[in-house]
Amino acid sequence: MVERILYVCASPRAERSVSAQIADVFLAALAERKAVEIDRLNPWEYELPEVDGALLAAKYAGLDDAPLSAAQAAAWQQISTLAERFHRADTLVFSTPLWNFGIPYKLKHLIDAISHKGVLFTFDEQGLNGMLGGRRAIAIYTRGLGYGPDSQTPDQVFGLEKPFFDTWLRFVGINHVHSVVVEHTLGPAGASIRASAIEAVTLLAQNIDQQAARTIIVGRSG
Repeated sequence: MVERILYVCASPRAERSVSAQIADVFLAALAERKAVEIDRLNPWEYELPEVDGALLAAKYAGLDDAPLSAAQAAAWQQISTLAERFHRADTLVFSTPLWNFGIPYKLKHLIDAISHKGVLFTFDEQGLNGMLGGRRAIAIYTRGLGYGPDSQTPDQVFGLEKPFFDTWLRFVGINHVHSVVVEHTLGPAGASIRASAIEAVTLLAQNIDQQAARTIIVGRSG
């Protein structure tokens, strides 16, 4: 059976991106042990739908069960087509650097474009229900500095990309999440830390079907 993977790379640096390099190793290691079909979504190259007046009008018309205009229907079809790539996947893989305490704005744009009722979640009198349940996610985060509790940039204050992303994944119904956090990628120790991260994701890929969801931190001191 082929495992369908959607891979979202949040860095615009292509092959120079450390997060993308580590994700590529993970995907290659996974492909060595099972049949996979990888759908690569680059939000820097994909023409993401604008979260503008037409899209928001379509959203609120849908909330009110009102008919959509032609412009609203076209805007809604754009996000439905994009979100279908998430629904088709068995596993979601993300790689993202830390930018200004959070995720790159193109990844945030992607999340904002597809996170709507009837697209990635539903809600009723029973509450919110994510529509991507049963899938798993692997999120690879890279940080140039260290974010240990004794550092000048402690994780709970400056490393806000992972809490945000964990919340979004739970919101859309994904509770099985493997996180790989790689710190100190800049500076003299960067090469050895990248090597350790590559080893860690290779082992994760080899054993992922037998492992409970967990967070792996590479390169943290203090």
